[in-house]
Amino acid sequence: MDNERPGAFLDDYRGKTFKGEWPTIPELFSINVDRFPDRPCFTVFAPDKKTLTYKQANDHIRKVADYLRSIGIGKDSKVAVTGKNSPEWAIAYLAVLQAGAIVVPIDYQLTVAEAINLIRASDTKALFVDEEKHKELSAGCPQLLKVMALYEGGPDYIYTLDAGTSALPPLIPAQETDLAAILFTSGTTGNPKGVMLTHKNFVSDCFLAQGNMTIYPTDVFYALLPIHHSYTMLAVFIEAISVGAEIVFGKRLVVKQIMQELKEGKVTMFLAVPILFNKFLDGILKGIKEKGPVVNGLMTGLMGFSGFVKKAFGLNPGRALFKSVREQANLSTIRICISGGGPLAPEVFRKYNQLGIDFVQGYGLTETSPILTLNPTYHYKETSVGKVIPQADLKILDPNEDGIGEIIVKGPMVMAGYYKMEEETKAVFTSDGYFRTGDLGYLDDENYLYLTGRAKNMIVTSGGKNVYPEEIEDKFQLYSEIEQILVRGYYKESSTVSEEIEALIYPSQEWLGELSKNKDEAFTLAEQHMHKIVEEVNQKLLPYQKITRVIVLKEPLEMTTTQKVKRFVTPATGEK
Repeated sequence: MDNERPGAFLDDYRGKTFKGEWPTIPELFSINVDRFPDRPCFTVFAPDKKTLTYKQANDHIRKVADYLRSIGIGKDSKVAVTGKNSPEWAIAYLAVLQAGAIVVPIDYQLTVAEAINLIRASDTKALFVDEEKHKELSAGCPQLLKVMALYEGGPDYIYTLDAGTSALPPLIPAQETDLAAILFTSGTTGNPKGVMLTHKNFVSDCFLAQGNMTIYPTDVFYALLPIHHSYTMLAVFIEAISVGAEIVFGKRLVVKQIMQELKEGKVTMFLAVPILFNKFLDGILKGIKEKGPVVNGLMTGLMGFSGFVKKAFGLNPGRALFKSVREQANLSTIRICISGGGPLAPEVFRKYNQLGIDFVQGYGLTETSPILTLNPTYHYKETSVGKVIPQADLKILDPNEDGIGEIIVKGPMVMAGYYKMEEETKAVFTSDGYFRTGDLGYLDDENYLYLTGRAKNMIVTSGGKNVYPEEIEDKFQLYSEIEQILVRGYYKESSTVSEEIEALIYPSQEWLGELSKNKDEAFTLAEQHMHKIVEEVNQKLLPYQKITRVIVLKEPLEMTTTQKVKRFVTPATGEK
């Protein structure tokens, strides 16, 4: 554990580069340009490797910011950014803030109609967009001052923008309490919720999270998940630039490409979602099993020993014991893996740590910038989503006899509210100012948080017992035959008020193809196998948690951009 206070270097710049408690995001970037002008900042590998140093990135940012000011973008203006992860995306984001304006990151996987809806709802004045949607968004948003390209060769390509020689209007820089971004949560049609986050929200959360995990200027972060999402935005993008670290931009969730980029980029900080870590672990364990029962038994025993030593004595023998295993998986340079965006099975957490990788998970929401808890690498708990970070006043509202209740929080990372939605904002805060997360959980005596599920997902069984579907879904994470699982309540008879529990399962298509070349036969065999898996898991569950109905799906469930199943979408196959 590094004993230096996170962000201690800011003291040298307080009163000079910035005033107040925290710098704004542009001020923070400027500080690290001063500290590390020649250090790699943004790197991309496709099609060829290109790297911008902090100074080079800053030169682009200032030029784009000046251009935005020249077309009338300034304080309180909103500028949207939508596109694949890239240095251009990052430069557009920082240039908007440098111009004193507010950035509106938009999910690139949304339809054109949904994106237009968000552009209108946020009162956006200008747009940066990638190639695939440039023409349609330009045509669909005639009210915009300007639509600029994030791709080379496009009209008004970001690297070609030039304010010219005309005098610019005076710059009104943002203050730490000003809005930095409006991030839209799920619910992108109709009346979408825009989460208003200030510079202080982001920057305070960034450094307070470092109280539970040390990061260094020499770290290399991997921006794989969509950067518009608060998890990647804070935990990768802002965390990296807060200390002068490098960001490698990944563009596709393809395991082979990811492995290559991890190796070539010499990535040290690998942040991803549970589904991806499950796939990596499955590949590692399969490779070990293929070496035969003797080697597999020996390795399993060594992993157990490694995990025990790490937990009991704080040592990490797995770094040496499993070096070759990690090299084969292209994880040899990884210092820390962080899982977020959804629940992770404790067994997955445990096995990565046994293999010598410092593996942690955290918890948070878009409305909290997002990090609220993070497992310290020096004192982690596999079943917990982490220790509450400093200055997050996190409590359990109306706990039951097991200490479980709704998680509420107050602190500098909590949002300013929903954009133009006073009633909705008021509804998610308690009378004494705590944000209601809608999540259920409990705290232990060391202030570590344990999640049990979402309040709205809770199933009430005939015995009056509360069942949290996420806890049951976690039990299936190590079954590689299952690509997606959704556990939910159903009513066996229309007259009953208590629920029974069903599982909707979408099998792995690769595994399905191995069962039989005949699709119908493969699906029949898969149905039989899924029922056996559910029976196996049911044996480990309490009587009131047991799954009573299994529906095997022929079509996948709809997913979010962070690879979580959209829980309230009706599946294409199956009944309710």
